[in-house]
Amino acid sequence: MTESRSPSRRPATLAVASPLPRDVRVSFEFFPPKSDKMEATLWASMTRLAPLAPSFVSVTYGAGGSTRERTHATVTRILRETDIAPAAHLTCVGATRDEINDIAGQYWDDGVRHIVALRGDPPEGESTYRPHPGGYAYASDLVAGLRKVHDFELSVAAYPETHPEASSPDADLNNLKAKVDAGATRAITQAFFDPEVFLRFRDRCDAAGITVPIVPGILPVSNFVQVKKFSAMCGTSVPSWMGDLFGGLEEDPETRKLVAATLAAEQCRVLSAEGVKDFHFYTLNRADLTYAICHVLGVRPQG
Repeated sequence: MTESRSPSRRPATLAVASPLPRDVRVSFEFFPPKSDKMEATLWASMTRLAPLAPSFVSVTYGAGGSTRERTHATVTRILRETDIAPAAHLTCVGATRDEINDIAGQYWDDGVRHIVALRGDPPEGESTYRPHPGGYAYASDLVAGLRKVHDFELSVAAYPETHPEASSPDADLNNLKAKVDAGATRAITQAFFDPEVFLRFRDRCDAAGITVPIVPGILPVSNFVQVKKFSAMCGTSVPSWMGDLFGGLEEDPETRKLVAATLAAEQCRVLSAEGVKDFHFYTLNRADLTYAICHVLGVRPQG
């Protein structure tokens, strides 16, 4: 007689070996180009990723509003030349409330219905954030103000490992809840590299009564050395095992890409197995890694 075995729960860490999910939605972030060459790269990437039918693509806004015109030009070109819904980043920095409301109104008139509302970084040359005289002080104020201007879809930032300027994790979570209570419809997280970091944060959001979608922000690691520097500045932890995976590949960009795509795809599949349906990719204006990860997530060209 053959001994029967009771089914065992498959650990989430084995999710990469599971069947393809069929209900994943993706969105992509780009930054406005600074040169003709960078613009060509951006639009080549946009063309490559557009068939994946993203929920939206967002366009960033430089510190102190330094890319305001280029952000607007990129967003309106997306509207004119693609079928993708664009989301324009907008910050509190460097403008009065009336000026920001006017910018938002112009976006609405152009057909933009989605704003990513952020406090923003200090202007170049300044190390400390100070509210602009007559401006929106913080992201929650910006959300509340934009909600009065037009019925935008409003995304905000979330920090699974706590904003570097927050006094405590609880204070940071309270700030996120204030943004949601002011009218935000979605929170997109800062990049992280350990899926457990996101899952713990999602549990804390649930416990705090934050009911809007918490979308993981995924940063494919094309250059590990640069990512370590960036992460140190913004308080994102980099697991030691990531260093082991990329060890010895400083002069081998092709292998780095393969490792990066494999790592990010595995992380996303783990999150998918834990019920995550939406993923936001920080593309750095390049399509190759993001496209590969989306493919492994079951996100394929439409039609």
